[in-house]
Amino acid sequence: MKKTHVHLSDLHGYSRLAIDATLGVTDLVQAMHHNILRLPLPFDRATAPPGRGVHGTVYTVLQQTSGLIYGAIKRITCMVGGGLDTALAHLQPELEHLDSSSQRMTILSILNGVLGDHMTTKNNPLTTTMGWRHAGQLLTLTPQALSAAIAQPGPRLLVMLHGHCMNELQWTHEDHNHGEVLARHNGFTPVYLRYNTGLHVSQNGRAFADMLEQLVKAWPVEVQEICVLGYSMGGLVARSAFYYGAQAGHGWMPRVRKLLFVGTPHHGSMLEQAGNLVDVALEASPYSEALARLGKIRSAGTTDLRHGNLIDEDWAGRDRFAPGADPRQPLPLPSGVQCFAIAAMISKQHNDLSGKLMGDGLVPLKSALGQHPEPRRALHLPKDRQKVFYGLSHLGLLGSPAVCAQLQTWIAQPDLPH
Repeated sequence: MKKTHVHLSDLHGYSRLAIDATLGVTDLVQAMHHNILRLPLPFDRATAPPGRGVHGTVYTVLQQTSGLIYGAIKRITCMVGGGLDTALAHLQPELEHLDSSSQRMTILSILNGVLGDHMTTKNNPLTTTMGWRHAGQLLTLTPQALSAAIAQPGPRLLVMLHGHCMNELQWTHEDHNHGEVLARHNGFTPVYLRYNTGLHVSQNGRAFADMLEQLVKAWPVEVQEICVLGYSMGGLVARSAFYYGAQAGHGWMPRVRKLLFVGTPHHGSMLEQAGNLVDVALEASPYSEALARLGKIRSAGTTDLRHGNLIDEDWAGRDRFAPGADPRQPLPLPSGVQCFAIAAMISKQHNDLSGKLMGDGLVPLKSALGQHPEPRRALHLPKDRQKVFYGLSHLGLLGSPAVCAQLQTWIAQPDLPH
């Protein structure tokens, strides 16, 4: 079947996003309109609407008339959205059973990374669902289906977890795929997880733990060894899965021999930390306060990257956009598993202070290596289980033969004391 860039179900999903966006922008403009009417100066604060005088009269008239206008826009938008839903629901094919271009999947992965929690709540057909894949195909978790989909499934699994706003196809970068190379050299069968990176890391971690348990039980031969490779957010999802797998008493956990992190923001990513500062700046004035809503459309998965949240308690009951200290509960690396971390610096100078702060452009050096000034938060990885690559970006970690060679060295070495 010819690969396509757009499916009929995509039209349904994009129409829903357009409707949601129209309603959101209408609310934003209405809020800005009323704030400007109420407040004569940009940094004033008011506890009640204007009362007497010209300002109060103008405010009352404009509020009433604008309310009718904004209300009409919302009602019409909802009516259009309902009509599109009804019409397109009859045309919606099953996304998982259609061939798809890598370009299309890249767009959908970015959408899910930015809006995935909202899309899940709205049952948007563009929402990514978690699933195992091998050679680009979705796997059905029965012994018969796995035997048919995978040529000679072996007893050693290499589990690959992609990063934020990505999908499993993007492990292939510049004609190189770490998973394929490492599996071939070490006798592993590679399996790739696709997941909605817009959900909380803890939600994905719990679901991944359950999915891995199902995979091991359905595997056509007894699984003897598992190696997990997490890139960027994927490393956080892996750590979260160990926490929830231990709680559930999962049988896959004793089979995991090594856990490898590549560019994982164990203590947060600069991009989301900067995004939170923008929120604070916009909320400084009621004139721009409504604009902060634009920044706050970003997903739960994205905001988890500010500090590196791993479990529900790190975010439950909190305003995830509020500035403040790191709320995480310290979570050490899983016991009984050899853990390794690769970090990168865009700078080619190892002693460049700004380079250490910038790291690979998204993840600071210390965050990627699990280092933290508070001992209870530090991951305490031995020096021989850390590696820094210079002159390399975050995305460049995926296509680097040198990174792959280091991973190969760690995977191939015999088991060492934990």
